[in-house]
Amino acid sequence: MADYNWPEAGKRSLIGKRISRLDGPVKSTGAAKYAYDIKRPGMLYGRMVTSAHAHAKIVSIDTSAAEKMPGVKGVHLIQQPGAEIKWAHDEILIVAAATQDQADDAARAVKITYEVLPHFVNDEAKDKSPEAKPAQAQVTGEPDATLAQAEVKSEGYYGLQQVSHCCLEPHGQICEWEGDQMTAHCSTQSVSPVETQFGEALQIPASNVTVMSQYMGGGFGSKFSPDRWGIECAKTSREVKAPLKLMLDREHDQASAGARPSSYAKVTVGARKDGTITSWVSESWGSGGPAGAGSPPIPYVVQVPNRKHQHTSVATHTGPARAWRAPNHPQACFITMAALEDMAATLKMDPLDFFLKNIALTGDRSKIYEEEFKIAADLMGWKQKWHPRGEGGKGPIKKGVGLALHTWGGRGHRSNCECVVYPDGSVEVKIGSQDIGTGTRTIIAIVAAETFGLPLEGVKVSLGDSRYPESGGSGGSTTVGGVSASTRRASVDALNLMFAKVAPTWSVTAEELEAVGGRIQVKGDSSKSMPWKQAASMIGASPLSAMGSNPDDTKGKLNDSGVGGVQMADVSVDVETGVVRLGKLVAVQDCGLVLDMKTAESQVYGGMIMGICNALSEERIFDPVTGRLLNGNMEFYKLAGLADVGELVVKLMTGPGYDDRGVIGLGEPPVISPGAAIANAVANAIGVRVPYLPMTADRVLATLAKAQKGGAA
Repeated sequence: MADYNWPEAGKRSLIGKRISRLDGPVKSTGAAKYAYDIKRPGMLYGRMVTSAHAHAKIVSIDTSAAEKMPGVKGVHLIQQPGAEIKWAHDEILIVAAATQDQADDAARAVKITYEVLPHFVNDEAKDKSPEAKPAQAQVTGEPDATLAQAEVKSEGYYGLQQVSHCCLEPHGQICEWEGDQMTAHCSTQSVSPVETQFGEALQIPASNVTVMSQYMGGGFGSKFSPDRWGIECAKTSREVKAPLKLMLDREHDQASAGARPSSYAKVTVGARKDGTITSWVSESWGSGGPAGAGSPPIPYVVQVPNRKHQHTSVATHTGPARAWRAPNHPQACFITMAALEDMAATLKMDPLDFFLKNIALTGDRSKIYEEEFKIAADLMGWKQKWHPRGEGGKGPIKKGVGLALHTWGGRGHRSNCECVVYPDGSVEVKIGSQDIGTGTRTIIAIVAAETFGLPLEGVKVSLGDSRYPESGGSGGSTTVGGVSASTRRASVDALNLMFAKVAPTWSVTAEELEAVGGRIQVKGDSSKSMPWKQAASMIGASPLSAMGSNPDDTKGKLNDSGVGGVQMADVSVDVETGVVRLGKLVAVQDCGLVLDMKTAESQVYGGMIMGICNALSEERIFDPVTGRLLNGNMEFYKLAGLADVGELVVKLMTGPGYDDRGVIGLGEPPVISPGAAIANAVANAIGVRVPYLPMTADRVLATLAKAQKGGAA
């Protein structure tokens, strides 16, 4: 019978190959239908009216003029007079109209009176915050004593600004009712769980809700729930008795639909003269909106034996934070790697030598990090490019290199899958997952086709619909491990049912059969074989069906958790303009078994590019006077363009010792290190630390000017 474990390396026909995504053609031609593209008969359009103030109480709401405007079919209040507003663009009501323009016009006609209250949006100034909550310090060993005795000390200040998720497709959905049954076409990264959340909020059975999302334009951790706009859209649709389309406009989306919290830190590191790290003392603070922000894992990966860290959560009147690709890790990585690289500079050591000397502090993965650093150094030409800090060359263009390392979990989530083999030989895999653009459809098809010995086109993948078997949301890099394991188990069970039907043909047992090259045959005896379709015809009039789940360790060890990676950056900095240019970014990443080399590398490229944006241009900017987001648009919220990315080099750690761990998620790890590696490269180039990310031209110039005046950078 077929084995649940992944096929051995020499017996894989599809796994590990470079296979293009199945949805590439429909996306590139515009045939793919996103939530924005869905049109339902009689559909109305919604627009939310949001708060003009960062902190206020609603005194009165007058919708009379809006209700009389052409095309308006209804107004639905979300918040009532007396409610307290805690950020600009907090949602107050929905206008539903026959066209989007009519809805927008009516929304502008709504009159809301506010009692404006004091607001606080400067999350760096924690001492001025009305709600700063320090946590108890985390202490290991004797950090104060060892720091006092340290032969060498390095102090630094570091900060990362809030970053928006900036999804290409803003949040939203189309909701429609048929009796007490509600269907929602959502831009979501969590099809199955959202069904239950809708049911609870609407006080109807989850079985009365259907959630669909065939294609969606990015979530990055911000699209796990139906959100207030989803729930209120459904309520409004029920009130106006028509399908309602409610998609957030860009400014509303940028202000309210999620952000990565800011982080600021003061760090002191102690070491011996030979480069051995002995102590770490740090204080951090940051905000993700009204709820503040939890502590990043500082120090990151490198577990200094004597360490102390204290974090303060700072509440601000800004839109709330959400999980943002590798939550808290980019912040922790930048603060830690920058502080350690500054220590290396104080010691006048090559950072690569410094990190390798202390590599044992990374714990169980130290050997992996050591191997990855050596591979990355070769790919970067580190020894040829590195120089002592500030010796970046003559003239205004200074060059430098920097490095960082990171970790992530990535174990597969809970997932259920149904595999159906039809009498005509067609195979369908049904799973209530979603493909958020990472290639989930393709991965599922690869696993099923590999199991059945079929070509990729021999398998149909049905997902993006909550009526299929329940599967988890796409977050934490858990999707590929979850869906691949449940698909493998369901496919193996279905195949074994087929073997039982076919075995009597050759008077053998099911255990003696295998599926290879589109045929069922006796193992090792191609003379006793038949084409797949002929074998399928023997199952009878009804299709064969099998269910598979993850986790289910009784049916093979298919996935694992815990990866490590390193990155190195090569930059040039124009000290006259302050512009930073990335020349090359190298990523060496452990990721377990690679199911599709092409999509795996694509995941790394995507994470690297996102990290480049964070390092050089991307941040939310708030007006201290009004508390409003100033760059809630694609003109002034700056993302990297093609010319900003530079050369990207990816090396995945595969083969013996890596593949046998099974599948581990890869989406989040590559986004963690770019900011730290690029920032360290800039410091190497210009001789001083730019303390903030993103390293915009004005911040680079301000750092250089301060250093020239003799101040600490």
